[in-house]
Amino acid sequence: MLEREGIAMNHKKLRRLYAEEGLSVKRRRGRKRATGVRAPIDTPSKPNERWSLDFLSDVFEPGRRFRIFAVMMIARANALASSLIRRFPARASPANSTS
Repeated sequence: MLEREGIAMNHKKLRRLYAEEGLSVKRRRGRKRATGVRAPIDTPSKPNERWSLDFLSDVFEPGRRFRIFAVMMIARANALASSLIRRFPARASPANSTS
């Protein structure tokens, strides 16, 4: 806030001023890190064991956005269905949309 008003000072002077006024500076929390050991994901051995859903989006030059909803079977690594839709409401599904 002081920097926005054009007042520049180092952190030690700022802490001293806060202490004189009886204020406390909120400390920033550190980054949360994952705990434990990561286990590798098992590779599916047969079809229909694991699926992947993904939204891909991009913007055309004039600013028109489009999304592609892709469904993939991991065991075969091929796309089973993909839908290109300009507007994709939450209740829409690839079966209800026009490809």
